[in-house]
Amino acid sequence: MLENDMYDSWRSRIEMYMLNRQHGRIILESVEDGPLLWPSVTEEGVTRHKKYSELSAAEAIQADCDVKATNIILQALPLEIYAL
Repeated sequence: MLENDMYDSWRSRIEMYMLNRQHGRIILESVEDGPLLWPSVTEEGVTRHKKYSELSAAEAIQADCDVKATNIILQALPLEIYAL
C-alpha cells in the first residue's frame, strides 16, 4: 500500500501526467467519476451492449480514455502493490 506521505505526491504526478495526454481531462474524469457505462441497443427484442464500432465518436473517445486511465494507474503502481 502507498504510504500516506507518498500518496499525495504520487497522486499529483499521475494527475499531471494524465492531463498532459491527448484528451487528458477525459482520462482524469474517468478515474474520478468511473468509466463509461456502455450504451445498450435493442434488436428484435434482445437488448445488448453496443459494440465498439457502434459507439458515437464521443463514446469511443470516452472508452479509449477509460483504457488509458487504467493503464496509467497500473503502470504507475509499484510492483509490491500491483503484480500480475
